[in-house]
Amino acid sequence: MMSTRLAILELTHRHSLDAATLSSLWRIARLGEPPPQLPTLMRRGVGLLAALLFGLGLIFLVAANLDALSRMQKFILLQACTAAVCLGAAFLPRMRTPLALLGLLAIGGLFAYFGQTYQTGADPWQLFALWAVLALPLALGARSDTVWSAWVIVAMTGLTTWDAAQSGGWRFMGEDLGIHLLAALLATAIAVLMSQALVRFSGAGKVAFNLAVLLATMSVTGAGMLALFERGGNTLLYYLLSLIVLGAGAAFLAQRALFDVTALSVIALGLIVLLDAGLLRLFDSGGSGTGILLLAGLAAVGLMTVAMRCILALSREYGSGGKA
Repeated sequence: MMSTRLAILELTHRHSLDAATLSSLWRIARLGEPPPQLPTLMRRGVGLLAALLFGLGLIFLVAANLDALSRMQKFILLQACTAAVCLGAAFLPRMRTPLALLGLLAIGGLFAYFGQTYQTGADPWQLFALWAVLALPLALGARSDTVWSAWVIVAMTGLTTWDAAQSGGWRFMGEDLGIHLLAALLATAIAVLMSQALVRFSGAGKVAFNLAVLLATMSVTGAGMLALFERGGNTLLYYLLSLIVLGAGAAFLAQRALFDVTALSVIALGLIVLLDAGLLRLFDSGGSGTGILLLAGLAAVGLMTVAMRCILALSREYGSGGKA
């Protein structure tokens, strides 16, 4: 749209077109009309917003713990809402995406109230894991980027809480590094499932994929940083594995069919952080550290420059069909 507008202005200036001719060109290009996709996008946006607000309202109702309803009435309300929206998502194709999103939120509200009512002793990660498993058919059926994005948040939250429960939190303990790395690898697996290579199976879009890549990169980078600054047996191996995972992800996304500027930039940033931290750890002599920090800063600038040039070169090449 913007290129068409600039082309018309360029023609007007070059050929000194009068106002009537300019108006005709403007009308032929349909620049004065709203985008043809606007009504569809508005309907989808309003539907998703309504589902989000209704789902959040349902969760807030549970959190408020109103005395007006008994425990059984609340369970019946939550179960009825969950069943109704899941059936609606299955049998109403035009409303499948907002109803699937609402169903995902309703499942979370049901589990939240169950955990609030019955103190079963289960860890929070188990509820998030069960939430992600039960919501997976909704995401697969809806094949919507929005639903998959919400599912990624739930699944990644479950991984984070599992990591914290198994290792006692993100801390500098050599025996916990394997758990952190395993959680990072599972997060990476979720990002792979959201990738373009498996889009025919999942139906996930770019937003869900980029969100999964961001969270997975944070997890892998965090595990690598913990391994780097912990002295012990397998810490160097864990650091190298973190580098290999991010390097493999960068190589994966640098291919023409799978190229994604946002995801590749996120992974490149994670690699730069790990490499620069490794350089800082290598030359750490226990002194004042001013020279080491200066060296690490210069190395970070250099690595970012190289990464930026490589990503821009790939973007130009793939964007122009390889003719650049």
